[in-house]
Amino acid sequence: MTKGEDAEHLNDIVAKYPEVPRLIILKTDVQRRGVFYTDAAVSVLDEKKHSITGTHIFGTRDGKIAPRPESLLLRDGTSIITTPTAIEDNPYVVDLLDGQPFLYDGGEPIEEVDYWPAPAFYGKLARSGILMQKIVSARPQRLVINPHRYCTFWKNGNGCTFCDIVAQIKKGKKDLQIQARPKAEEIAEIVAEALKEPGRYSAIFLTSGSVINGTEPFDEEIDIYIEVFQELGKLFRTKKFPSQIIGTAYSEAQLERLYRQTGLMSYTADIEVLNEDLFNIHCPGKAEWIGYKEWKRRLVKAVDIFGRGFVNTGLVAGIELTSPHGFKTEDEALKKTLEEAEDLASQGVSTVYIVWSPRPDTVIGNQKNASLDYYIRLAKGLHELRVTYKLPIMFDDYRHCGNHPDTDLSRLLPF
Repeated sequence: MTKGEDAEHLNDIVAKYPEVPRLIILKTDVQRRGVFYTDAAVSVLDEKKHSITGTHIFGTRDGKIAPRPESLLLRDGTSIITTPTAIEDNPYVVDLLDGQPFLYDGGEPIEEVDYWPAPAFYGKLARSGILMQKIVSARPQRLVINPHRYCTFWKNGNGCTFCDIVAQIKKGKKDLQIQARPKAEEIAEIVAEALKEPGRYSAIFLTSGSVINGTEPFDEEIDIYIEVFQELGKLFRTKKFPSQIIGTAYSEAQLERLYRQTGLMSYTADIEVLNEDLFNIHCPGKAEWIGYKEWKRRLVKAVDIFGRGFVNTGLVAGIELTSPHGFKTEDEALKKTLEEAEDLASQGVSTVYIVWSPRPDTVIGNQKNASLDYYIRLAKGLHELRVTYKLPIMFDDYRHCGNHPDTDLSRLLPF
């Protein structure tokens, strides 16, 4: 497909789905195809003004670590979590037009964009001497913390087929000076500094690799989160504070301990793909230690603890169509995925998706993701499930996260 054909395809999809805002469709396509930053676009980066590539837990589509914009903002406030992509792979291009960054396709300017603003704590040093942004990063309205950057599913080669967390920490230790396990006290020190910027943040988000160690599998992972959250809790006057984790699917006892001993409000455990056979193929570590049916059961039980609207699961949308095991057509993939998502929604669990980004250090990194039409239909379908089952989306919405095209539609929720 040529660049011109892709641009025409975008316009066709915008015309086909008038109920979906154009900028959300554009965002989805930018995530689907990736971006390439020209030298001119990179030249206007200002580390005092803009957020520059930081402490990523996952790698880039071009496999490089280099100073580039952390991500993009559209004029409606929509965030695009971008993945720098080689120009040969036909991404959108970010270049300058009259000194302003613009998205280009086929040599034509498509939409004005801006770089994420840098928070005030970036560039400051923690007491240990490390740059604060190496431990805590920021999206426009939330703080992002990775308390543990290694996934123990990889110890026996059972990491997820789309994941490059281990490859990235090996690169990041050297090139970004990333700590695999920062101290809880240092995390709290940096968050305290970040919160001095009034009105900037509305949530704190933690995610890590899975840790199977403990008397019960994942007890150590729970301990890591509890330690960090208890330090963070000292910064707030209320027991609970706006916060979310993406963790493993924990047992009821582990979830009760996590909820009771911390200020955590929202819990997400990403199942990645809503099909048992494909789950076993793409998430062998999750299948080995928990299993598909048990993962779903634990999600549902989490609703009893955290409440409706506070329990989610995520999909890496597009992997369900990869060869040779995936669904043969996008229609079949959509039907089966939404059926499973509705089963969860009817029991109080929301499903959200990210656009799969094939990365070179992953098992399926040489395959292509799905069509733009598929991603828009999936976004509409998941949004309609939240409308049907009256499920608010609290901490994965467009304000707090910005990585889910379906939850960008939460601006339209009637409740």
